[in-house]
Amino acid sequence: MNLHRAVEAPARRGKAQPSKQETKTSRALKRLGLSPRRAANALAAAIVSAAVLYAAFFGAGPLPALGPAFNPVTGAWTMAADAQVSSGTLHLAGLQQPARVTLEPDGTAHIVAQTDHDLFLATGYVHAKFRLFEMDLMRRQGEGRLSEIVGKAALDVDRFELQLGLLRTAQTEWNQMPEGDPTRDAIVAYAKGVNDRIDEARSSHQLDAMFAILGYQPKPWTAIDTLVIKGDETQVLNFSDTPLMLALLNKSLGRDLTSEWFPVLPPNQQSPYDPGPYRAPSKAPIQTMREVSDAEAETAAALYDRLAALPPGLVAKVGASNNWAVSGSRSASGGALLAGDPHLHLTLPSIWFQLTMDSPGFHMSGVSIPGTPGITIGHNQHIAWSLTDAMNQQTFFYEEKEDAAHPNQYFWQGAWQKYKTVTYDIPVLGGQAQSLTVKLSVHGPVITERGLTTSVWWAGNLPSPDLTALMHVGQATSWQGFRDALRDWHSPTHNFAYADDQGHIGLISAGYFPQVAKGQPWLPMPGTGEYDITGTIPYDDIPQVYDPPDGVIWSANQWQVSPNYPYYLGTASNFYDPGYRANEIHRVLNRTGKFTAADMSALQTDTRDFLASEIVPVLLKALSGHALDSKETKAKDLLATWDYRMETNSAAASIWWTFWQSYLSETFDPWWKSRSVRLNRQEVDDMLGQDLETWTLADPTNRAFSAPGVGSRTAPDAERKAFHKAVSSLAAKLGSDPKAWTWGRIHTRELENLARIQGLSYGPKPDRGDKFTPLAAGDYNSTSGPSWRMVVDWCTRTFNGIYPGGQSENPASDWYTNRAYTWWNGLLEPMLSADEAASAAGAKTWDLKP
Repeated sequence: MNLHRAVEAPARRGKAQPSKQETKTSRALKRLGLSPRRAANALAAAIVSAAVLYAAFFGAGPLPALGPAFNPVTGAWTMAADAQVSSGTLHLAGLQQPARVTLEPDGTAHIVAQTDHDLFLATGYVHAKFRLFEMDLMRRQGEGRLSEIVGKAALDVDRFELQLGLLRTAQTEWNQMPEGDPTRDAIVAYAKGVNDRIDEARSSHQLDAMFAILGYQPKPWTAIDTLVIKGDETQVLNFSDTPLMLALLNKSLGRDLTSEWFPVLPPNQQSPYDPGPYRAPSKAPIQTMREVSDAEAETAAALYDRLAALPPGLVAKVGASNNWAVSGSRSASGGALLAGDPHLHLTLPSIWFQLTMDSPGFHMSGVSIPGTPGITIGHNQHIAWSLTDAMNQQTFFYEEKEDAAHPNQYFWQGAWQKYKTVTYDIPVLGGQAQSLTVKLSVHGPVITERGLTTSVWWAGNLPSPDLTALMHVGQATSWQGFRDALRDWHSPTHNFAYADDQGHIGLISAGYFPQVAKGQPWLPMPGTGEYDITGTIPYDDIPQVYDPPDGVIWSANQWQVSPNYPYYLGTASNFYDPGYRANEIHRVLNRTGKFTAADMSALQTDTRDFLASEIVPVLLKALSGHALDSKETKAKDLLATWDYRMETNSAAASIWWTFWQSYLSETFDPWWKSRSVRLNRQEVDDMLGQDLETWTLADPTNRAFSAPGVGSRTAPDAERKAFHKAVSSLAAKLGSDPKAWTWGRIHTRELENLARIQGLSYGPKPDRGDKFTPLAAGDYNSTSGPSWRMVVDWCTRTFNGIYPGGQSENPASDWYTNRAYTWWNGLLEPMLSADEAASAAGAKTWDLKP
């Protein structure tokens, strides 16, 4: 397949066309009796089988002995038998009435039930049928039970998760749900459906291959497991270590530079979706950065190192998602338009599972999270919604006051308080169970006792009826109902975009916005009571807008409000997006004329880099009149005619991106070296980049350009030096001809297998975009990005969506990577109703009976 051409094709509705080489290969495979997809799956399975065979008899890292995986009746070979899906009748224990599941040729599931109970039971069954190992892995992560299946290598993860408290929070949430609560009933029915599938898979010897490879069987599913998985997703999005990072920077860079370079409010020009006016007219003065003590810095360093050693994803680092809506007055069709694409880790299988859910109480279509009931992003008969991370600070660290005269106590609100404790036993494969005692202060779990005893207040530990909120969102028919449904949503805080069948649009940042009585919450704070969190922003005052005069709304993790907003949201570095995707989206939506659904789809795959459009003209001016060699001249000429789009065939894209990285290094690395900053500079490049953008455009003589050992200089001086280094670096890597320095040669994307088995990943392959483009693709090998794209046109009632990968976690299934090609090419597929799917050619039907 000619990937360069494929990924650069404009977004359009329909199937992507294979290349001539792909067609030729397909014909050859068919002569051998294999479909191309089945051949790829067979090859992947062969690769994995070879690796597993070696590990089974010689051992590999923390994995157990894997000989049982090759039992011909119960072992990994059964994955081929379970890969194919056919129509039939299934009997599910607990079902109240007959129900039906229709499976489209691409695996999309459509569940129709006569009772709400049966709807959720069938959903649990379908999720477990296609994603049971993924679900089991997620619950084990949140419940601190990975060591039970992989051994002591996972002990640090298990200890951390049990300390953080997802399991405790899930148990509290469950205990707070009264008997007869509809959400409680839905969770119970869902768990029953999951267990129906576990029982079926055991009896038919068709458990997922990974269970055989790891040598264990899944335990029965519980309601607590569902609530823990909800907590997993919250942790991924908003448990952060930013106050620890700022404490380290404060101690090394100094209070003044840290305050200047890591401000509360963003220094650059952003595009807030809610510009005001606000009910409270004034804002309390923002305190200047205090100085961090040696003891605080040592404690922060120890805790930071501990968190940094955890696997990726357990500590939130960056956020990147887009959504926007266009009112009926700005739409060519006359109906409201909505587009959304949450950017998450791109895995096989995906975080999402696509389905429709129909019963007397629900009519929803979209994507769900396996392990939980309901639709997270999608539409019903009257409204559509999507979400992005709101990015406000939801993690706060408290230094508890202790002394030797009061063992096992901490000082709070003028008196000594006894720590509460919870003890856990962690089973360890091949070893003895480990005991863990977690200490709890009024602020939350004690997360370290190295140096100053520090506890963490995290909004994810607030019992939050998120599943109830999503159920009510799925039943809403208007903005008022939608907004009311989100009133009790706590964490993670999200920007919920809305559009309905009456032409209305809205956007609200629902969730918990912690407010402190005093102090500097962007650093660890004293735990003596004066600096405690006192509550959240009143619901009527959180960022929100409904039917704005210009007829458009948008969010892309940017600062939602203008500088005179009267409440604390967090800081520009904790960890709001720099705003370039939002600025580009706003630039497009701000143009005159009316929009179509095709325009929405095109904007989702837009590769224009807004920051480049600001900085490149300034760079060209700095280079004008200065001596350049032939390669540098050609590189400059490529930039001069560039359209700022990060396409795989663009050499200017490579020159720009390499220059920007070099410019950051040229400006800040001398400071890092002279101040012995232990924090990796790249971890804070998003914030430093905003500073550098602002200085380049408006303050070219800023002292940052004249670091110790560099001497006095200005922004143009640093730009020229960075440009010389960038050209030299590209020439060394890609050859002497700048025209050959295309972006696709250095920038790739990959869909990673969830178990990190390389042979079962998709890619890496050259791809478009960067971290600043609406088509987000950060890093040189990007493993995150649009995890689900959806476009809705309410006038024509057309709903289209796609996610990368497929519905099944089984590598032998046709539904393992079948959506990846369409997604990679920026295309969408129709989101059919259950009735439309039932009449589609090639659809399979399961008749479910009690």
